Amino acid sequence: MKVLSPKDIKALDENSQWLGISVLQLMENAGKNIAEVIENLSNGQKLKIVAVCGLGNNGGDTFVAARHLGRNHKVTVILVGKAKNITTEEAKKNFEIISQMTWSIKIIEFRYPEQSNDILKILLDADIIIDGILGVGTKGRVKGLPALAIRLINQAKNQKEDIKIIAVDVPSGLDCFAGKAFGEVVKADITVTFHGIKKGMNEHICGKIIVKDIGIPLEAELFVGPGDLRAYVLKKRDPWSYKGIHGRIMIIGGSKEYSGAPALAGLAALHTGADIVVIYAPSSVAKVIRGFSPNLIVRELNGEYVTVEHLDYLIDEAQKYTAIIIGPGLSTKDECLDFVLEFLKRVNSLDKIVVDADALKALTVDKIPKGIIITPHAGEFAKIFGEKPRDLNQRIQLTQEYAKKCGCVILLKGHIDVISNGGRIKLNVTGNPGMTVGGTGDVLDGIIATFLAQEVDRFWSACAGAFINGAAGDLSFSKYGYSLTATDVINEIPTVLKMLYEGKINELREIYLKAHQ
Repeated sequence: MKVLSPKDIKALDENSQWLGISVLQLMENAGKNIAEVIENLSNGQKLKIVAVCGLGNNGGDTFVAARHLGRNHKVTVILVGKAKNITTEEAKKNFEIISQMTWSIKIIEFRYPEQSNDILKILLDADIIIDGILGVGTKGRVKGLPALAIRLINQAKNQKEDIKIIAVDVPSGLDCFAGKAFGEVVKADITVTFHGIKKGMNEHICGKIIVKDIGIPLEAELFVGPGDLRAYVLKKRDPWSYKGIHGRIMIIGGSKEYSGAPALAGLAALHTGADIVVIYAPSSVAKVIRGFSPNLIVRELNGEYVTVEHLDYLIDEAQKYTAIIIGPGLSTKDECLDFVLEFLKRVNSLDKIVVDADALKALTVDKIPKGIIITPHAGEFAKIFGEKPRDLNQRIQLTQEYAKKCGCVILLKGHIDVISNGGRIKLNVTGNPGMTVGGTGDVLDGIIATFLAQEVDRFWSACAGAFINGAAGDLSFSKYGYSLTATDVINEIPTVLKMLYEGKINELREIYLKAHQ
């Protein structure tokens, strides 16, 4: 069984929300599971149960458990802190509910250390103590009233061994980021944890570990969602940041025939948050590309195409950048494809390179260097690997198989994108048929390269690119329908990113649903 980190849990919760499963639903399921475990322990007897609850969602789960248990048992809820300081709307809602249950539940606010003796007496009178003080968000040493509450629970157990302590999700005080406790931690007899084992859980601290399903669907793990991006991709910027630290991107592309593709990739990178984008293009189109936007820096290469004539110069230049895109508008002439293969043979930092568009035509299954990201559609995939995936199951199987064989990350574009690094698989469902318009693949490259340049893992960079590109496309579709263009998609990238940073999961869901009615 996979050991889950707090980031994993955050991603699953928010992905579930994006799929339409509310935090309230998950909280209800969690609390009901706790209550069922305790009912099974009771053997039909009426128990004295004391639920010690914190101010966050761990406390919220425990409020739900107390409500269910109040039907058959004598329940006291000890709130560690002031009710007005409960931190989440979901926990507040469930506290308001139990506050009305004056017949079946007694509520005490533990607000001052001077209450310790009274609290200990209540704990010592219990048959079962539920530890719902702190959850997986705990970092470092617990302080203040929560630390005192933990100490009192352990003291009650030491004085009266037959008290059973049931921890909610994790024993309070366990730091699941570090995988250990730095100070006070509840010593539980049973820990009822949700969805999977958390980092640092063991029988010494947790007692018997019971894993319960709270309704997080498989799709929350399989589909790329906002939670993944917020947990593994997006980072807050240091106020002392300086130019270049958030990505210096090199784009090699353009040709006598094509000028728009590299410009679209560059503009997408800038709108995703890259600091510097420099396009290396033949002189036949360099001035045209420069004319798309004053934000683009363009370096001219002699001639009408990028060829091996430019190889030494571009290999030297590549050392200046934190991510490289090769392919948009490059042309499929033999001399251009020869350049691609030679460049990939000689360049360092292959794990910072996105290969797409015309550059894909140079690749075959035995000529894919380890470390790169490739973003083919089904036809390009078939030319590279000799097999055309027919349905979604085969798309998943072949993408994972060849990503593993070649040591690269593959983003197979389609109605449902498939992303794999050879081990993990993710599907992306954002995006719509309006995005068949030319240029949206170049936009995707710019987004992926930006996250690569910001030192995000290759797999997650590709996942983020697929989701954000599709979400921006869905937002464009809501405005323009099938008349959307690649530049429309680019213009919506900042809006999607702002929603992600602000945690506007429901708004993102509405955009997706509107585009997929």
